[in-house]
Amino acid sequence: MYIGKKVRLERILNRHTGRAIVVPMDHGVTIGAVDGLIDMRETVNDMATGGADAVLMHKGLVRCSHRSAGKDIGLIVHLSASTALSPAGNTKTLVATVEEGIKYGADCVSVHVNLGDPNERLMLADLGRVAEACDNWGMPLLAMMYARGPQISNGYDPEVVAHCARVGVELGADIIKVPYTGDIDSFSDVVSACCMPILIAGGERMDSTRQVLEMVHDSLRAGGAGISVGRNVFQHPRRVLLIQALRAIVHEDAGVDQAIKIVGE
Repeated sequence: MYIGKKVRLERILNRHTGRAIVVPMDHGVTIGAVDGLIDMRETVNDMATGGADAVLMHKGLVRCSHRSAGKDIGLIVHLSASTALSPAGNTKTLVATVEEGIKYGADCVSVHVNLGDPNERLMLADLGRVAEACDNWGMPLLAMMYARGPQISNGYDPEVVAHCARVGVELGADIIKVPYTGDIDSFSDVVSACCMPILIAGGERMDSTRQVLEMVHDSLRAGGAGISVGRNVFQHPRRVLLIQALRAIVHEDAGVDQAIKIVGE
């Protein structure tokens, strides 16, 4: 591995645990300015204060969240996008380059691919090209791999999720993000089919803080490398404390009961 990529990866994946807490904030392009992402500087500050390892956002938001004080935090610049207003909302297209990510100070870049979409081939081609550019520049690549399309009946099916993860690693990603399959045994199968670190997505808002913490805890027991969770973190009423609780689980191997006390619930 190139030394530049190794150095940058250590700003995303904790060098001691090999795990990561990533908070994605790319929702504004897809669904608009949601609660929690109005004041970007405040949100990024809260994530850093709580102890998240990195935030993920589109290039334009970097300008609105640049920080000159407080704790440091890694930056992942997202390169692909689509909107919920489009009739082809699951087809992601590249809207930035690896070189732009470098200019904006990124420690990593990310690409979103929806397998099963009628335009899957275009997204796979984009992922391949970005992976090549990342290797050329020594830039880590996070691939968000989902199964979403007319023939996908269950995007959480363990075999489908394992397939998504495998595509990401085979096309050159350094970190893979996939949905959690719902239980330790099935997610262990996903992890075993992928030789790169796997982060779990958060999905839709969950009913309780304990539910979030249990999902994260179980994914780690299955061999996962951490989380890339957005709305369940930045929309939480005690989001700084929640990040601290997640950090206890991800980086200190705390139990759910220990972590829930940190949040104060």
